[in-house]
Amino acid sequence: MPVPRISDLTAFNKRLLEQCAEDGQREHYRKNETISKLHEADLKALVPLPAVALDVANYSTVSTNGYGRFYLNSNLHEYSVSPKYANSRVLVRMTAHEVITLDDSHREIVRHKRLYGDTKQSSMLWEPYLDLLSRNPGALKYTSIYEILPPSLKEFLERCNKHERGKVLRAIASLTKTTGLEGAIKTVDVALVYDAFDPDSLVNLHRRVHSPHLELPPLSLGDRIPKLAPLATSLAAYDIGLIRGGEELC
Repeated sequence: MPVPRISDLTAFNKRLLEQCAEDGQREHYRKNETISKLHEADLKALVPLPAVALDVANYSTVSTNGYGRFYLNSNLHEYSVSPKYANSRVLVRMTAHEVITLDDSHREIVRHKRLYGDTKQSSMLWEPYLDLLSRNPGALKYTSIYEILPPSLKEFLERCNKHERGKVLRAIASLTKTTGLEGAIKTVDVALVYDAFDPDSLVNLHRRVHSPHLELPPLSLGDRIPKLAPLATSLAAYDIGLIRGGEELC
């Protein structure tokens, strides 16, 4: 049997358990009883499980680069930590599904979904980076983080008011938590079109861009309401009148 290729480990394990349950209905080759019935008898003889769950994880210490990121799996998979931990060493807890970075007190810094595969991939969590920039927005262009920001976000930050740049960065960090950086950048792109560079406008645009579009059915009118022909409107006459009025004023 060929080795299976797994794209979703959780779904694979669920299906594996279902197959085991199905196989449990098979009769044992020697004991004239189904495997599931024999398993129930075995369960009664087992000792209780430990009160503390076994920590099925691999721990390792890694070095971060100048951007506060590190590599796993022969440098194929890149994960972010925080600019606070640039050029330092952090403890990494790696499970089947997650990669979690820990500080010196074993407190969680960030949590990534684990990357798999033999191609170069990157998992970037922007909240710690944007949060740090918001504390000192005046030094934005002089930080190494600025170099790795998406182009549209750079343009937006350059065009917004310098005095509100910190608030804008905090707003973008908050938006990133809800829809990820891609969702926040989508909002920034719309804000650039509308020349909306204040944090309140950014939050409102984000709600409009990412809120579900409701499609309401047409209203049903009763027989007592007369049906009117559609009215075609044209503002050309008003435009002409406004132009003439302007000429007379001049």
